[in-house]
Amino acid sequence: MTGAAIALVVALLSLPAVSGAFGAGGTIATGTESARAQKQAELLGVGTPDLLLALTVRDGGARPAVAAGAGVVARVLAGEPAVRTVRSAATGDPWLSSRDGRTGLVTVSLSGSDGDRKEAALRLVPKARAAVPGMRVDASGASWATAEIDRQGGADLLRAELWAAPLIVLLLLLTYGSWAAAALPLVVAVPAVVCCAPLLGLLAHMTDVSAFAVNAAAAIGFGLSIDFTVFVLARYREEHAKGMPRARALEVALATSGRCVLCSAVVISSCLVAVAAIPVPLLRALALAGVAVTMLAALAALTVLPAALTLLGDRVDGADPLRRLRRDSIGGPSRFWRELARRVTARPAAAALGALAVLVVMAWPATGLRLGAIDERTLAPTASSAAAAADVRGRFEVAPERVQVVALERPDEDLANYTAAVARLPHVGAVRVVPTTAAGGPGQVQRERRPVVVLVAATVGPDTPQGASLVDALRKTPAPGPVLVGGRAAQITDTTDAVRGALPWVVVAMCVFLLTALTAFTRSAMAPLKALAVAVISLAAGLGWIVWIFQSGHGADVLGGFTVTGSLDASLLLFTLAVVFGLSLDYEVFLLGRIREEFDRGLDNRAAVVTGISRTGRLMTSAAAALAISTAAIATSHVTILKLMGAGIASAAVLDAILVRGILVPAVMTLLGPVNWWRPAHIGRRRRRGPRTAPSEAVAG
Repeated sequence: MTGAAIALVVALLSLPAVSGAFGAGGTIATGTESARAQKQAELLGVGTPDLLLALTVRDGGARPAVAAGAGVVARVLAGEPAVRTVRSAATGDPWLSSRDGRTGLVTVSLSGSDGDRKEAALRLVPKARAAVPGMRVDASGASWATAEIDRQGGADLLRAELWAAPLIVLLLLLTYGSWAAAALPLVVAVPAVVCCAPLLGLLAHMTDVSAFAVNAAAAIGFGLSIDFTVFVLARYREEHAKGMPRARALEVALATSGRCVLCSAVVISSCLVAVAAIPVPLLRALALAGVAVTMLAALAALTVLPAALTLLGDRVDGADPLRRLRRDSIGGPSRFWRELARRVTARPAAAALGALAVLVVMAWPATGLRLGAIDERTLAPTASSAAAAADVRGRFEVAPERVQVVALERPDEDLANYTAAVARLPHVGAVRVVPTTAAGGPGQVQRERRPVVVLVAATVGPDTPQGASLVDALRKTPAPGPVLVGGRAAQITDTTDAVRGALPWVVVAMCVFLLTALTAFTRSAMAPLKALAVAVISLAAGLGWIVWIFQSGHGADVLGGFTVTGSLDASLLLFTLAVVFGLSLDYEVFLLGRIREEFDRGLDNRAAVVTGISRTGRLMTSAAAALAISTAAIATSHVTILKLMGAGIASAAVLDAILVRGILVPAVMTLLGPVNWWRPAHIGRRRRRGPRTAPSEAVAG
């Protein structure tokens, strides 16, 4: 406990120092054609803007006043070191003026990493507003939206955990019967979550770790810490209830449930490590942060909790204020779960088919999944960047996000034919050529075979199927020289393609890691395969639920409302699914570990399943409820991607603990019989031991 207290104090003191090390964690895949196109276009003086400033004269002034103000802001920002290129309505560009002429745009491309661009945007917007005090300056764009998402997300997560903590304590009080026992999971969770931030701060000096990823991982770590603590604490209480001395009960709990905690942490971390191979900075940062907080949660559960239990002694079982409401004794088997397990194992085929039918129906919407990328619409419509971006879409002929940037390295005399061919493509509204010199100065006289940038204004949104089709058509159109296609639609298309391309290898690596860990844990060749298959089914149901709510918009009002874009951000979705998949196997590990114990004690397969469920069913339900409360609180956020993460994990945890572990798993294990524990190297030895018989009370109850 002393070591944990010292670590907690050091972590708290170091938080201000490490907070500045966190970046933004881009949502766009690296190393793609659109990334190269963006770099080339910026060198030539044109690029997809990171920051948009919409300038409006407060008294409704005319076009000249707007243009003059835009020129002032452009000159002020052009001298900033972080600014790569600036374009403004002062040049007379019709794409940068609203239809009524009362609002003008200043588009800014920034240099550096995503984190550098976010910090630059936070500095530049106040300077722009100070430069034109008589005008209203509304900011939007990727860098400004990222800053607002980080700020809003951090505040929402803090509020959510403060709201969830007392509810979790009440739940644990109902489960464990004393205030001391109910507080123990929080005693473990706090140092695990707080110590994670300095660790990630050190990691941020080697790779991009976003503040958003740190906040999201902290929320997950809070739930996992409670999960791990609940399982060890429950086994400790169970063994002590049998009359075992506390010291010995703690040893048994660590040898059994503690081993499960370690295996579970390895399983969840393996899922996240595999996902980190996908080349999207935010996803990689989320995965690394998730691994760090998972291992810290397991470490705290295996060190801080035993120390606290030793210090508390008999006080951990203080007066139970809810004693009269209990049907079952604390530490004993659950009559409800034992009866349910008996019924399921009596008719395993019908139970398995019924559970599978429900899961398949839930999974069906996943067939319509569409991947996208985060933009300002993940914020509430009233947020400043979201409102400003919506205003630009509605009042300007060409929204900057719909402009495709085509960089031509060495165009020849066929450039006019090329632009004419591009203009005839479906969903193209206008085409413009921005001449450059070799040095990249925009607006200068074009020399023969010098690089140029072709700007293509689309009539469709960048995250629509039509936008992706336009990107594909632009890349297939014969061009007078080497061509690179960029822009928001190209970035989204390349990111989804990169995710789809990497996903098969990620799945293979994940399966290898998980099967190895579960085989070592269960000492069986069949049980890990069954666990993996059931986890995939549970994951599909969770994905279908997420698609139905967040992509299609069903039930949006129940979650406080959000903007339905018709697609889901690839980074947060894959992170959420990796956590859901890991949690599914987490519960499987604890259930299999207990059933295996009963099987090794001499019970036959069905009796071991019934006893294991009766001993762990209430525990898994409590753990899932605690995790659901913690993550469901996140769903109250004003940031849609946090709503997705919170609602997705909460619903998946409850679904998995009740329907999957309570019905599907015992039904399948009953159907498989002794095959559950089959292992080639031990077939002969199993047969020499002879058949197992079940004590009648194990099944008959």
